[in-house]
Amino acid sequence: MKLKGEKQEGSEGSEGAKGKMTFSLALVALISAFGSSFQYGYNVSVISSPAPYMQDFYNRTYLDRTGAPMDKDFQTLLWSLTVSMFPLGGLFGSLMVWPLVNNCGRKGTLLINNLFSIAAAILMGTSEIAKTFEVIILSRVIMGIFAGLASNVVPMFLGEMSPKNLRGAIGVVPQLFITIGILAAQILGLNSIFGNAKGWPVLLGLTGIPSLIQLLALPFFPESPRYLLIQKGNEEQARRALQRLRGWENVDDEIEEMYQEDRSEKEEGQFSVLSLCTFRGLRWQLISIVVMMMGQQLSGVNAVFYYADRIFKSAGVDSSSIQYVTVSTGAINVVMTLLAVFIVESLGRRILLLAGFVLCSASCAVLTLALNLQSTVSWMSYLSIVSVIVYIIGHAIGPSPIPAVMITEMFLQSSRPAAFMVGGSVHWLSNFTVGLVFLYMEAGLGPYSFLIFCAICLATMVYIFFIVPETKNKTFMEINRIMAKRNKVEIQESKE
Repeated sequence: MKLKGEKQEGSEGSEGAKGKMTFSLALVALISAFGSSFQYGYNVSVISSPAPYMQDFYNRTYLDRTGAPMDKDFQTLLWSLTVSMFPLGGLFGSLMVWPLVNNCGRKGTLLINNLFSIAAAILMGTSEIAKTFEVIILSRVIMGIFAGLASNVVPMFLGEMSPKNLRGAIGVVPQLFITIGILAAQILGLNSIFGNAKGWPVLLGLTGIPSLIQLLALPFFPESPRYLLIQKGNEEQARRALQRLRGWENVDDEIEEMYQEDRSEKEEGQFSVLSLCTFRGLRWQLISIVVMMMGQQLSGVNAVFYYADRIFKSAGVDSSSIQYVTVSTGAINVVMTLLAVFIVESLGRRILLLAGFVLCSASCAVLTLALNLQSTVSWMSYLSIVSVIVYIIGHAIGPSPIPAVMITEMFLQSSRPAAFMVGGSVHWLSNFTVGLVFLYMEAGLGPYSFLIFCAICLATMVYIFFIVPETKNKTFMEINRIMAKRNKVEIQESKE
């Protein structure tokens, strides 16, 4: 991917649809992903390392207030709330996507969203001084709302800005920053840094810094050209935004493609979630998004990360070294997602999704076998470590990054916000469900829990193989025509 900052006049107008990575496009992708997606990842794993110190703070605060120590069951309930309020907030955030992006724009929504993160960071950072653990639980909801909006709006914003030949690569960037956020939280959460009795409020409060940077930098970049032209009807602003993002003056081809998309969907108007769910012309797109988002979360990715520490322990890794091994799995996750950025345009979306789910399914099956036999066969514990690593690699190249790219590509401007709202809600609801149910599954089924994840991965893979088309290097209208055949509808394309 070449960076190309200087403008080139008219001669490259035909490249408007097949653009290169300009400095403006790279910068807006980095700022929006760092300010939003990074924090989603950071807050997913930030409370893992300092958990004992935070629980101790909950105990001490309760003792100071009541003069009696906290009941064990009550402490478990409080900690469960601290963990599960994040995905629940994510669900609330997803439900706000459709009204916000239609009324405030994509960039406007990201800027408003930063206020949630900064408020939560201040509350969490000062919770110990204020001697209140309730604000931590409240802040996890607020942070969840931030993440729910960020996880939907950033892929939509970047997908609408990107030329078709870079849409996949740029669409994976938010997921790359989610993995970098997870890794950053794992590193900063080491006992020697902030994962200790004194440092945990700082660890929680740091999440406000990326938001502050985004709040200061993003206003200098253009809004989504598609939003400006199709929803706001402002061709002049859309043209200026495109010229800046593409690095050349002649953007007529892309403007014409947007008008074509606008004409094709004029009759339907803006889709609400209800009209999206009942519209026959988008039936298979909607089912595909629901299946991919459920497959992404119900494939057991959170359970594998949750189980990882114990798997390493059973393989004989020293307790004091486990956190460093966990950091190394976070690093593998980042490296493989970075690889996906570079290969998604050459290999395509479908092959990465299929390969990813095959690897996840196979490693869940092997992990079940290894966990069952590790007490009798000594080398099985090493096989379980390999299974965890293979699973992380598989999820990082396909199931994690690609579904959000596919929502951007399979829906046109009028239905995209509602589609992200549905996809985001399914994502967070599934995430919340796994967090809620996994402990009971593990208690009842033990290692056999992973066979359920194995089956879900297989079922998702079969669906993708038969139904989901390749969208690489196609315009939104071309993808819409492919799906129209599957939906058995005709597209109205009135000519000017």
